[in-house]
Amino acid sequence: MRFALLVVLLAVSLTTQSYAEDRSTTSADNARPNIILIMSDDMGYSDIGCYGSEIDTPNLNRLASNGLRFTQFYNTGRCCPTRASLLTGVYPHQAGIGHMMNDRGHDGYRGDLNKQTVTIAEVLKNSGYSTYMSGKWHVTKHTANDGPKFNWPQQRGFENFYGTIHGAGSFYDPNSLTRGNEWVSPHNDPKYKPDTYYYTDAISDNASMFINEHYQQEAEKPFFMYVAYTAAHWPMHALPQDIAKYKGKYDEGYAAIRKSRYERMKKLGLIKPEWKLTPQAWDWGHVEEEDWEIRCMEVYAAMIDNMDQGIGRIVNTLEQHQQLDNTLILFFQDNGGCAEGLGRKPRNNLLTRPDKPTLAEMKPTDFQTDMIPNQTRDGYPTVLGPGAMPGPDGTYIAYGEGWANVSNTPFRMYKHYVHEGGISTPLIAHWPKTITRHGEFEETPSHLIDLMATCVDVSKAEYPKTFKGEAIKPMEGRSLGHAFVGKHVEREAIYWEHEGNRAIRVDDWKLVARSKNGKWELYNLAEDRSELNDLAGTQPARANELAEMWQTWAARANVLPVDPQAEPKLKKNKKKFKLSHGDDLNRENAPYVEKRGFIVLANIEMDGNNGVIMAQGGTSAGWSLYLKEGKLTFSIRRGGKMHSVTSPKPLSNTTGTVSMSLEINGRVRLGFNSDTIADGQTGLVDVMPLDGLQVGSDLLGAVGNYKAPFALEGKVTQGHVIFAD
Repeated sequence: MRFALLVVLLAVSLTTQSYAEDRSTTSADNARPNIILIMSDDMGYSDIGCYGSEIDTPNLNRLASNGLRFTQFYNTGRCCPTRASLLTGVYPHQAGIGHMMNDRGHDGYRGDLNKQTVTIAEVLKNSGYSTYMSGKWHVTKHTANDGPKFNWPQQRGFENFYGTIHGAGSFYDPNSLTRGNEWVSPHNDPKYKPDTYYYTDAISDNASMFINEHYQQEAEKPFFMYVAYTAAHWPMHALPQDIAKYKGKYDEGYAAIRKSRYERMKKLGLIKPEWKLTPQAWDWGHVEEEDWEIRCMEVYAAMIDNMDQGIGRIVNTLEQHQQLDNTLILFFQDNGGCAEGLGRKPRNNLLTRPDKPTLAEMKPTDFQTDMIPNQTRDGYPTVLGPGAMPGPDGTYIAYGEGWANVSNTPFRMYKHYVHEGGISTPLIAHWPKTITRHGEFEETPSHLIDLMATCVDVSKAEYPKTFKGEAIKPMEGRSLGHAFVGKHVEREAIYWEHEGNRAIRVDDWKLVARSKNGKWELYNLAEDRSELNDLAGTQPARANELAEMWQTWAARANVLPVDPQAEPKLKKNKKKFKLSHGDDLNRENAPYVEKRGFIVLANIEMDGNNGVIMAQGGTSAGWSLYLKEGKLTFSIRRGGKMHSVTSPKPLSNTTGTVSMSLEINGRVRLGFNSDTIADGQTGLVDVMPLDGLQVGSDLLGAVGNYKAPFALEGKVTQGHVIFAD
């Protein structure tokens, strides 16, 4: 233990010293390079051509042949932690996002990028770079257009942003689609009006647009750009012309494609012949919906193909401005192939798409608010399951574990896990002015935490000790600039934790476990990167030493307790809540309103006619009791849609007791003092809201028909929420 602790402390000391000592890797002249980070979503190690795939990726192949292919680059195994780590250069728990976008009660698991870290954009912007982002953000719980935006891209260093704040959604009508700081729809965006809207194209085209605008307006400055694709994350959506290219390509099924990739990877020299192919996940002979499964992979391939086309357009834009040679481009993935089964079973007993629209057409100014849309803009309901072929708008389907196993060839496990299949990603590095090792493999083990250090190094920027009054955590990574020119990259270890899955890698040795209670497994990755020969039983001393190092890191890096509050303890049995003006209850302490009737009572003293009396939840789910122009309204959100009951007349007095009674059948009665002033139907809140409860304002996403926080023009002197069940 003493030796392990000494090694860890030495590593921390190394990462906190000035990176001026490391800047031996910048280009020959004094021009600081442009930097473009390109990340794809939910793709496996073998999914692009230059890493063994049959999928057509000529533009990525071109970058690889004129640059480097890292063979042992790692992500964190999940989308949000990966984004937090790459943006900040620290491990995800240190940035506050050890899990997803919910607060689990510990600083490593707050679900929002914290203020004790800085983003690459913030660091480079302060160093004179222009900063741009196109694509998926997904490092804040606050996604609503009318909610807090302190962790949106333009508040975290990006001068221009186009993309989505939320993590997943339709490629034809993305939810939380945003330009700058305001939501747009694909049909009311003033700057981007394609004939056919497809989100992957939109990300590529807006990235190219940003480059063009940069050289029109700020050509004297270098730029940093982060391009975060959602391809090839579910749903399997792709354009017909891209799908057509892969017709018949996957008719032989999982095993045949996986074997051909495995042989191709060995022939390339990407993997060693002694690394065995891990067991097959699904047997093609037992697949019931064979045509549907084939189509899933055809669409998946088309999604990657389209992304590669867009990357080609970005590269062409650089060439048009004669900037390709002095632009560092890094391409990588956020996690391994995804075995999640979302959308693979029917929903609401809807087995096939109806012949005609059955729902109201959406307006151009309407926003898509749901991850799984209820409908298309022209009124067709969204269809899940094998009754609909994936690809077009109005479907929402994942490609499944059988194909995810192919994506991760030859490794074990998937997204979520920290075995090699969950965390291994290609890394292509292209920078002709400095990287002269064309087409080579680089075997240096490295991680997303290294991207901040690399950007600081090559840009000659200064990484701050303090920023906006906050002490900033030191970088955890090492600059890959050394590897670009064939030099050794010193590091103590690489660490992982996600959902209790844990790992540490030191040199060629990796200790890994599934779940917080799973036993440690030990592998020599030089001999067995497929992780099939567990050596923990034969080398217990080595396993114990690595386990102690992991535990020391976990204590230092806000990882402990591992996977806290996997199911948060909610106040399901509490019947009465006594409240006062200004109260702000988090989700764990708020009333449990899911599918329940309840009563709200509030004594109010008003100075005006507007404001929120009480609100719980946000734009997806919740309830609010408020005054607008003196009229009392109760609104709920269910699946993002608002349902309201409003008094026909303003309140007769400015002081009194307002009441709301929501019955289990969804009926609502509003009262003032002893009189019933409105009666109607809203239904129940169908899920427990993620946001908490506030008295006198709505601090997060607005539940009702107002702009948050819509503070009360007066005071709630006393309030209650009461459950009768």
